[in-house]
Amino acid sequence: MLRLTAPQAGLELPEPARVAAMRPEVLDTGERQLRAALPDPLRVDLAQSSYGVRTGEPMTGTNRRLPSPDGLQPRFTLATRSELAAHTTVRSGRLPSADARTDARTKEVEAAVTQATARELRLRVGTVLSLSDLTTPDALSVRITGIVEPLAPNGSYWSAEPLLRTPSLTVTDGKPPRLFWKAGLLLDPGAAPAFLGTHTDAEMYWHYAPDAETFTSAEAPRLVQRVASLEGGPDLLRIREIAGGNAVVETGLGAVVASHLATRDTIAHVVVVAAFGTGSVAAVVLAMAGGLIAAGRAAELALLRSRGGSLPGIAGRLLAETAVVALPAAGAGLLLAVLVVRGDAVRLMPAVYGACAVAVIACAALPVRAVLPLRGARAPRDRDDFATARPSRRRTVAELTLLLLAVASVVTLRRRGTSDSSGGAGDLLVSAAPVLVALIAALVLVRLYPLPLRYAARPVARLRGAVGFLALARAGRSSSTATVAPLLALLIALTTAAFGGSVLAGITDARDRVALLAVGADARIARPGEAAPLPAGAEEAVRRVTGVREVAAVRIEAAAQPEAADAGEPSPPSSPPSSAPSSSSTTS
Repeated sequence: MLRLTAPQAGLELPEPARVAAMRPEVLDTGERQLRAALPDPLRVDLAQSSYGVRTGEPMTGTNRRLPSPDGLQPRFTLATRSELAAHTTVRSGRLPSADARTDARTKEVEAAVTQATARELRLRVGTVLSLSDLTTPDALSVRITGIVEPLAPNGSYWSAEPLLRTPSLTVTDGKPPRLFWKAGLLLDPGAAPAFLGTHTDAEMYWHYAPDAETFTSAEAPRLVQRVASLEGGPDLLRIREIAGGNAVVETGLGAVVASHLATRDTIAHVVVVAAFGTGSVAAVVLAMAGGLIAAGRAAELALLRSRGGSLPGIAGRLLAETAVVALPAAGAGLLLAVLVVRGDAVRLMPAVYGACAVAVIACAALPVRAVLPLRGARAPRDRDDFATARPSRRRTVAELTLLLLAVASVVTLRRRGTSDSSGGAGDLLVSAAPVLVALIAALVLVRLYPLPLRYAARPVARLRGAVGFLALARAGRSSSTATVAPLLALLIALTTAAFGGSVLAGITDARDRVALLAVGADARIARPGEAAPLPAGAEEAVRRVTGVREVAAVRIEAAAQPEAADAGEPSPPSSPPSSAPSSSSTTS
């Protein structure tokens, strides 16, 4: 919510000018000018925005029939509200009106209250409230002309000033603390000049609800800058040219958007890890598919090569065969992604890049896998199941290099985590940690799995029949090339899923711990101010909610005196829990 306030005109101006500044037509003109002055990309939801005049200091009700717990009379905030009829339903009486001649000498005005205010403050149509300000006992009389029900009470129109919708039982700061009611009265916009006759420091206000549905993630950094400029920059100066030199802009929108950016940056590192894992699995699967197709057509390709076929010619033929299928499939996948996840052009480009990468890998996997074995001369009777040589030194060096990279990535991930990366190679190394760990695990398994097979073949050789022995011997001596790809894809998928599961578990534990420290349970239900007791039956109603395991009734007493306890004086005992708890803590 964007809150803009400006104090009433000063005493240096004549009274007619001060009264004119609070007229509804002047406020309407100022609202249109202010809305036009709001900078992009800040867009306003007019249906949930409001403006008017309100008392800066609450007025005290002096009627004896008003509820006064602990002997303190209720305090009322008086406010005019634009488009009140469009946001309320009149349940009793009528909406307030005002004389066009209302000025600072007017001592009686009309007001409406919500059903919650009427119920708690014992008000009805026709009640006349005598209100006092800081200096005058009977500064203003307010006649209640209607009781209304708010439409969309949880919307920004009412949430910007919740006191106008729901009264609050408030606790004083004294010792011992005392309870008193705070409520709001809804006046006609034409009654605003009457505030000039009270010592309440009336102020004009404009509440603009942002149209959150029109904001995009790409606009977030610019929105933070614009909000900062509105709160204390060039945009604030333009606002003050319209609303007055003492106008103040307050909003929590900047903090909300900044929190969103921080969360997005934190999540981005985890998303990159998932993208690395998913992309690696997809690349391995595509390469494995190309290898299987090339192995099935090995005789055909060898025949083409022996009859004079060039390597570029064979690769081009295979590329054309693959592109006929891969390119339409990649285009269909991109179209499906755009239709399912609608977004702007910024979100479209990563999808295009991803589809292009998949198409390139799918088209290149078969030609590369098929051409590489055809580069050199090959004996016609080479056996694929015969181990002719030990692993080369190059392979050993490559595996040790991958091992060092995996260890470095795991250590970096352990020390800094994914959210503390400073960018560049560090981010890539941390993001590739699950993939590197899976790659090392696959290489280790490929190196080790022939050993138990060879040992198992020895006792099988003593048995009758050659099937078992030949099967184990062939599996133990066969080339591991065909085994690496499926094993690598499986291990990458498992490590990425395990990493994501650990991250989610950590987030869940942290959220539960923060909730426990903040409210003492997973959730706490209380009335505004936590001073008013919950209605009867609230505990049983909460207990019946699906997912709630335990419910505890709690009464909060703000009567602790640490100073007296430190001095050796006993602190006053807290009151025992009442039958109507002030709050209810739940565990789900």
